Amino acid sequence: MSNSEFKAQPPKLNYRSIQFLTSAPTLTECPEDFGAEVAFAGRSNAGKSSAINALTENNKLARTSKTPGRTQLINFFRLSDQQRLVDLPGYGFAKVARSMKDEWQRHLATYLEKRECLRGLVLLMDIRQPLKEFDLHMLTWAVEAELQVHILLTKADKLKNGPANNTRFAVEKTLKEQGLNHGVTLQIFSSTKKTGLDKLERKLNEWLEIPEEAAPTDD
Repeated sequence: MSNSEFKAQPPKLNYRSIQFLTSAPTLTECPEDFGAEVAFAGRSNAGKSSAINALTENNKLARTSKTPGRTQLINFFRLSDQQRLVDLPGYGFAKVARSMKDEWQRHLATYLEKRECLRGLVLLMDIRQPLKEFDLHMLTWAVEAELQVHILLTKADKLKNGPANNTRFAVEKTLKEQGLNHGVTLQIFSSTKKTGLDKLERKLNEWLEIPEEAAPTDD
């Protein structure tokens, strides 16, 4: 039997074993830029924390807040020595000064454009209110940075299947018309009913795979 037949398969990621790593207010204070990261972003109340908690089966991992825009830190979670999930600040701005909003946007833009280990962005939108100003900003930054995006249309349990699919088709059409569909995939999602959770896991596994030549050795 040839050596190639003994080639080790990459270990399956266990999102249930994820651990909090650190929080950073700016790019310069983020963990070392190596391995593979996938970041989660979304407007406040889009269901970002609920999606991360559903993925990891840990309701305390990503804290939800009733105050939109309260969390201003980039939060890192460790899957392995080289693989991380990142929770980016949510945007509500109900009680946030314009200067603070602008500062947050600069930090986000810098992270999306400069973080070399960032493999993809999961962008969450409430399926009842998709493609708001923040969503379009994030998509524009991602396209300019040639970063892949996977959109979760969250809270799909609030709609029947027909209207939910109609919204998905409408979002796809709008993205294509605005030239924001390059490297973008889309799915319906519900944290409450776990709808689309398996599809999200497959996308994360694809993005977080570490090439064999980049993996640490025992030498």
